[in-house]
Amino acid sequence: MKNIPLLRPNAILIVFISFIFIILSNYQAFTQEYKIKTIVIDAGHGGRDGSTRGLYSTEKDVALKTALHLGAAIEANMKDVKVIYTRTTDVFIPLYERIAIANNAKADLFISIHCNDMPVHKSTVISGYKKGKKGKKTPIYETVYRKSTSTRGVETFVSGMGRMNEQDEVIKRENAAIFLEDNYKENYEGFDPNNPENYIILSLMKNTFRTQSLKLAKLVQDQYVSVGRIDRGVQEKSLAVLARAGMPAILTEIGFISNPDEENYMNSEAGQNEITECLLKAIQNYRKGIEG
Repeated sequence: MKNIPLLRPNAILIVFISFIFIILSNYQAFTQEYKIKTIVIDAGHGGRDGSTRGLYSTEKDVALKTALHLGAAIEANMKDVKVIYTRTTDVFIPLYERIAIANNAKADLFISIHCNDMPVHKSTVISGYKKGKKGKKTPIYETVYRKSTSTRGVETFVSGMGRMNEQDEVIKRENAAIFLEDNYKENYEGFDPNNPENYIILSLMKNTFRTQSLKLAKLVQDQYVSVGRIDRGVQEKSLAVLARAGMPAILTEIGFISNPDEENYMNSEAGQNEITECLLKAIQNYRKGIEG
């Protein structure tokens, strides 16, 4: 997928008018006789982008397992819907290529599956004592790096406006793959929201499908909650994998791989079945609402 180039100020009016026409036609198509025919399922990370891990499993493997299960469930229960995967093996796919797969296929939904993780925090602890002068005990300090293993729950994101290098833990973690890509600056050139022309273009792109994305994200969270998962809500974040979506698009965090209980749940057959069923029901409910 070609990147959206930077525009000169004297072209902004033409671009603005053009996008207005595109959005109006897209919205009309979306609200009249709209059918969900193609769903792209994106298993987060993969290949060399796979450092996030729990005690015994990696996010990239859990995400892939869930993506394949979800795709099979859609094919079995929504037989008129075509499923496309961004990856089916442990390979590295650049973030901009993932959404390009969906755009090129004219997909009706894009669902990116991830596992959450807690950031590592640096702290100083007393590891022991030693005898100092006059036999007085003196503490020995040690620097340790830890992350919370108790945080749990599910959350789902839609594309938001902002810098893709914001100092936000979710944004930093999910956009980190950008820097593993060849020519990454070129791939994401033109996506600085502080540039007026880019801001207008990106706002129009995102707002076209913002309502539908939020609706799908809410339905996903509702299903998670219905089976007893902890609801961390729906949020808008500047995530590269969703930035150029030409359709309703979400990124869902199915649990914390840094939490041993949730890691076990996500890797278990029962957990996989429940997560898959939640996502499938959310998609089916979304389809009913859109298609009537």
